[in-house]
Amino acid sequence: MERTLKNEKSYRNLFLIAALYDFILGLVFFVFLPFFFENVFKIPAPNYPGFYQAAAAFVFVMGVGFYFVYRNMYQNADIVKLGIVFKVVYATLAFYYVFFQDMPVIFSIFGALDIIFIVFFLFYLRAYRKEIQI
Repeated sequence: MERTLKNEKSYRNLFLIAALYDFILGLVFFVFLPFFFENVFKIPAPNYPGFYQAAAAFVFVMGVGFYFVYRNMYQNADIVKLGIVFKVVYATLAFYYVFFQDMPVIFSIFGALDIIFIVFFLFYLRAYRKEIQI
């Protein structure tokens, strides 16, 4: 008998939302970060585009990973673990730099959203272990 995950549709939607969030955020910051820094945050953009474009590309790539999970939650559960690590690192850095280095507050909002994703990803992993890996 093949086991299926309780609330599969909800988890699938979670990973689609996570994928779209990271796709859009990564793409927008890859292309438009100087505009946001100079016109919205009112601070100078980083000197070298490679710094922020590499970070934005990593965010976009995590979106690809979450899309893989959306497509097959049973085969790609380890991507969720990697996503948790990625989001913990980002949130930690964002909160540190916002609170101690005067980075724009918007970055802590992204960190808070990542913490919300982390919580739901942990619910998924718990359900996955309980229902699928038995």
